[in-house]
Amino acid sequence: MDNVHSFAKKLNLRPALALARKELYSYSISPAVYGITLFFLLFTSIWLFNFQNFFAKDQATLRAYFAAFPLVFILVIPGITMKAWAEERKLGSVELLLTMPFSEWDLVIGKFIAAFGAIAAMIALTLPLPLSLLPLGRFDGGVIVGEYAGALLLAAAATSLGLLLSALSKNQVAAFLGSAAVLLIIMLINQIPFSAALPLWLSSFINFISLSFHFESFSKGLLDSRDLLFFIVSTFLFLYLNTRVLIFRKWS
Repeated sequence: MDNVHSFAKKLNLRPALALARKELYSYSISPAVYGITLFFLLFTSIWLFNFQNFFAKDQATLRAYFAAFPLVFILVIPGITMKAWAEERKLGSVELLLTMPFSEWDLVIGKFIAAFGAIAAMIALTLPLPLSLLPLGRFDGGVIVGEYAGALLLAAAATSLGLLLSALSKNQVAAFLGSAAVLLIIMLINQIPFSAALPLWLSSFINFISLSFHFESFSKGLLDSRDLLFFIVSTFLFLYLNTRVLIFRKWS
């Protein structure tokens, strides 16, 4: 309980939101962000209609569509988060931020709100696709809502991880490559138990640390409290580690 009070005391949303507005403005005028958004929308649509043959299967489900999200996030999220801290460090402005009357939590939460907001906007832009398909079959609206909830939770955890790796990187290229590599591993590591005979405890551990494994229940429209808790705890953990990195930079 003391840790919760300490966190609440350190976190002042006013400076965090001010930083988030600044970051969101930089995203809104960045051609790279628009390119990433276009890539995201095209990839998910092509995946559904070309690779998954949506119309040929004649099934009123979008599970195949949302199955593409963990894959495309491997490139999309590093593209959004790579400059969050790496660019600040390159320009030397991170030292200026750390000398301002903001706590480390203010800075981290501000960066997170902006990056997650940009990715949530991308996800929102996919809404016309399911809405246009609804008249073609008897889709379960509750399942689609669950799938979108899972996509947002997955994005939150992956974004917080991307921000952490950006804080650990010296430049944007290193941040992008490092984040993409780590996300590739933790997104797809749950495929190993399917192709290798592993002890049950090892298979369970591999599945536990895989983000896409915890996303699977949401992609089926199931709201599992264990997966919900995993995403929330993972997001908070990565943000907490981000603050530790900033403190180390501040005093090193």
